[in-house]
Amino acid sequence: MLSHLSALRDSELLYERGIFPQSTYIFKHALTREVVYDSILKNTKRRLHNEIGDAIEEIHKDNLDEYYAILAEHFIAGGNYDKAIEYCRLAERKAEKTASLNDAITYAQKRVACLEKLPQTEDVSRKIIDVRTVLGLYCIQINHLVEAKEAVEPMVDLTLKLGYKRRISQVYSILGWYTWWTEEDYTRAHRYLTDGLNIAEELNDILSLATANLCLGLVFSGNCEYEKASAHFGKVLDINIAANRLWGIATTKSMRAFWVYNWQGRIDLGFKETSEAVQLAEESGDIYSKAYGYAFHGNSCYCKGYLREAEEYLVKGINFAERINDPAILFVIYFSLGETYLNMGKHVQAREVLERGISLLEPHRIHPSLLSLSRLALALVKILSGDVDIELDPLYRYQAASKMKAFEGSALRYLSAIIVNVDVNRLPEAEDLIKRAIEDDTRNGTRFPLAHDYAHYAELCKRKGDLAMAKEKLSKAIKTFKECGADGWVTRTREALL
Repeated sequence: MLSHLSALRDSELLYERGIFPQSTYIFKHALTREVVYDSILKNTKRRLHNEIGDAIEEIHKDNLDEYYAILAEHFIAGGNYDKAIEYCRLAERKAEKTASLNDAITYAQKRVACLEKLPQTEDVSRKIIDVRTVLGLYCIQINHLVEAKEAVEPMVDLTLKLGYKRRISQVYSILGWYTWWTEEDYTRAHRYLTDGLNIAEELNDILSLATANLCLGLVFSGNCEYEKASAHFGKVLDINIAANRLWGIATTKSMRAFWVYNWQGRIDLGFKETSEAVQLAEESGDIYSKAYGYAFHGNSCYCKGYLREAEEYLVKGINFAERINDPAILFVIYFSLGETYLNMGKHVQAREVLERGISLLEPHRIHPSLLSLSRLALALVKILSGDVDIELDPLYRYQAASKMKAFEGSALRYLSAIIVNVDVNRLPEAEDLIKRAIEDDTRNGTRFPLAHDYAHYAELCKRKGDLAMAKEKLSKAIKTFKECGADGWVTRTREALL
């Protein structure tokens, strides 16, 4: 203490009054006194936090895993960044094992902040690359793609410069996923992802292989390259099965069902996959696989034509999707629920969930084509519920902005339905649009939307009084629904035929 007082006196920050040992010290300026006081208080707090952390380590050394998060906080507050980094890592891995990805993201962010306070040696730089990449991987798993890009972007050049191949592979996967889901740039996304996969295969790194294959599965399915997509999803599934990672198996099955089987019109397979995903989610017990399982099984029920069951599973999925904070899964739920309510004639409920989904997804800047399709569905719901104040120009732009092949035909069909319900005199234009939808869905192999195209075309034929043509289109719709395994839609369409 005396040495500290002497240093302050020699620096002329305070002066001594009286003769030692009876002397007192007075600050020359009140501001100086406050700075020193705060400094002493801060140092005391740091010491206490470190002492508390040391005590917890000693007392609970036999079950320390219950205290990783608490220890991380104490050592961060104590400025002991080496220990803080390690306990953040342990807390993060613990959260990852239970698919609590929001918690894992929080501790990965804290690890980055602690590492960036250390002297920036090459070893520290590599560790920062490691953590930022892992952070990006966590973010893409809950579709926070802007945050994923922001996590890896600051160290892309350094990763390449160091030739850190494992992380280069994963960074390419993150950037590819971001490029596809936010910009829908197929060429650039494909280049990133194939480069990432090539490196992963060279290294035989399991995490990199799983990430690159999953991303490529999503890109190929959105581009209607279903066989390629299914093969990549299959590789991810094999990796998760080998690791006995139940939540990974459940989510991969759910995604393959939604993005490949259901759009492709192999709905029996999709229904089987999502039924198994729900069972695995129940067995695993984690909220992540439950969000995916319920959401995508609800969509499978919709594709089968089991609308009440679809509503039940989709509503169940909302709670879990909200808890994992995944905007894309929530949006899929709201969109599927909107289509379910629309076909049940519940227009008020359809409007409510579609509006909720759109407002949720807009700030995240992902799935622009699916967002456009949802806006078209919302416009149709508004018209059917009596809202005549609908501007058509933006709707044409939404349809034109849809870059993802999987949604091309559906966007045209919705626009056709909107136009004919706004003005029956524009029926020829509506008919041209549905013909284009049939061409697109035929070319893209999107059989389930194609069946709906034929059903809508039949409605247009009825409106213009061509009952023979209406019957022909309904027969095609029934035949296509049957080929897809959409039992409920077969029944519903037959009723319309009668």
